[in-house]
Amino acid sequence: MNAQDRDTTSGGALGAGYRAPEEERIGEVRREEEYQALMQRLSHQSVVKHFDAYADIEWNSPEFRIDRDDPRWQLDTDDVLGATEWYQAQPASIRSRIGLHMQANFFKLGVAFESVLKRGLLEFATKLPNHSAEFRYCYHEVIEEAQHSLMFQEFVNRSGFEIPGLNRVERTGANMVVRMARNFPELFFVFVLAGEDPIDHAQRQTLHRNRADIHPLLRRIMQIHVTEEARHLSFARHYLRRHVPMLGAARRTQLMVRVPLILGGMGRMMMEASPAIMREHEIPKEVSQQAYKLNPVHRERTLGATEKLRALCTELRLINQWSWRIWRMQGIWPAPAPLLAAD
Repeated sequence: MNAQDRDTTSGGALGAGYRAPEEERIGEVRREEEYQALMQRLSHQSVVKHFDAYADIEWNSPEFRIDRDDPRWQLDTDDVLGATEWYQAQPASIRSRIGLHMQANFFKLGVAFESVLKRGLLEFATKLPNHSAEFRYCYHEVIEEAQHSLMFQEFVNRSGFEIPGLNRVERTGANMVVRMARNFPELFFVFVLAGEDPIDHAQRQTLHRNRADIHPLLRRIMQIHVTEEARHLSFARHYLRRHVPMLGAARRTQLMVRVPLILGGMGRMMMEASPAIMREHEIPKEVSQQAYKLNPVHRERTLGATEKLRALCTELRLINQWSWRIWRMQGIWPAPAPLLAAD
């Protein structure tokens, strides 16, 4: 490990000049040597540019203290719920608590999602042969996702809100996703992208805006998350590019139907206030409709957050003259009808 690598290990990359890294993309994913080289680069980056939930976040620093009435938790007018007249009419302390509660809820969702992801990656790795570069990378990713879960849960604990985990039905669904990793890994990695793409998009947008009033703890968590997720997303996308073209007709059809259903559902979970938050803060149903379902701004942002996976599915010919209607019904298709060849 050279001096430059040591400088970027365990938090050295989070200085004032921080820039969110982009996903790596290789030229010809079907060339074995290109794919193996990518696996080696991603694993190397996990060694030289990794983070620790406690070593790289000074949780007890006064700067990172969570105050539920801190105005920096308030949703600004750029947020679709924050822009509503109802929200703007609330006392400052209520606006702060709603914003903090929403952030804590998104992180609790992250803990649940990454639990499924870690278990699935371990299941996936059990089928890999000795000397597999994918095996090593998967274990690096499991370690990194565990660190993400630690920092997300620590934030939830310090927020003061009691946010429950998955209910029985959701746990049953989570176990089904874990089994996919062994039996249908292409669908599992679609689930990975459907959960990670929307939150990665939202966090990158926040960091790019570089708001001066963002809470420094939230900024640090997002910086760590998007830096490591660039590797995770790159792996999932390239795995799909490499393996989906080799699938038979039956499994391709399953992907055509299930991808938009998964992406639509995950997008709503990651980008809207939960029913529990609506109840606790007595947010009227019509305000929710105004902010989300009937809001063209929210629709455009949802399309932006789902754009990468939609583009990948188009590239892999997983959208045709009939399946695009499922995307449209889920609110994640931007145009009236695509120009696609019938399959």
